[in-house]
Amino acid sequence: MILVQLVADGLLLGAVYALLSSGLTLIWGMMNVVNFAHGDFVMLAMYIAFVAVTFLHVGPAVFVPLAALMLFGLGVGVYFALIRHVMRGPMLAQILSTFGLGILLRYMVFWVFSANFVSLPNRMAGGVLAIAGLRLQDSRLLAGLMALLLTVGLHLMLTRTAFGSRLLAVAEDRTAAMLVGIRPDAMQALAWGIGAACAGVAGALIALFFYISPLVGDSLVLIAFVTVCLGGFGSIPGALVAGLAIGVIESLSAWFIGAAWQDVVVFALFLLALWLRPQGLMGKA
Repeated sequence: MILVQLVADGLLLGAVYALLSSGLTLIWGMMNVVNFAHGDFVMLAMYIAFVAVTFLHVGPAVFVPLAALMLFGLGVGVYFALIRHVMRGPMLAQILSTFGLGILLRYMVFWVFSANFVSLPNRMAGGVLAIAGLRLQDSRLLAGLMALLLTVGLHLMLTRTAFGSRLLAVAEDRTAAMLVGIRPDAMQALAWGIGAACAGVAGALIALFFYISPLVGDSLVLIAFVTVCLGGFGSIPGALVAGLAIGVIESLSAWFIGAAWQDVVVFALFLLALWLRPQGLMGKA
């Protein structure tokens, strides 16, 4: 039963990792741009949740959509103000621009909130639900199920809707998309907005059970990059499978060999997987 409990906890955490990584892999798939500020987007969403709970006294039903909307607006603004001007430049310009954006956002939060750790009150989905002998924290269950539904919904939107077809057309061939009346700038801006909104939802959900600080994005973005690389850059189903796998591996390794070693196990298996399959689980060779 302990093993089943560990796997269930890992799957719930892994679903959040998948949503966290979906925004990153969407932007890469659309524009071949790696967003090094993605972790700081997540961190901003966590602080949005904290401010909403502390000053507006609202719950997840309000601060999760609020974080998504605010991060969507930030993503669109970042595209028009920054990314559109550097995406056709050298890769180093893209890397340094998003890296610099992340540092700017981080130190703005330092200035406003200081470096102190904060967290949401325990009353925010702080109970425990017993299901078939399993004890699942309400916060993790809510976060995991919502993240899973949104990740699957994002994949269906890209593959089953006209809007998703336009996004994929721009990703495939920008010039050809323009010839059939698709506006690439608008589609790429929306892709950045959706990617940032995914980070916003993931951050707001993670805030339910994780500490909040200006540096929290560093650890989360590392997991996101591992998830994206393992699943295959540009593949949302790959991000989902890899996120669930990483969540389960973390949960099992933390129990059997100690929490201090769980990241070591994840990164060792990640390197082994890329050695055997460099394109990732569902990436194209």
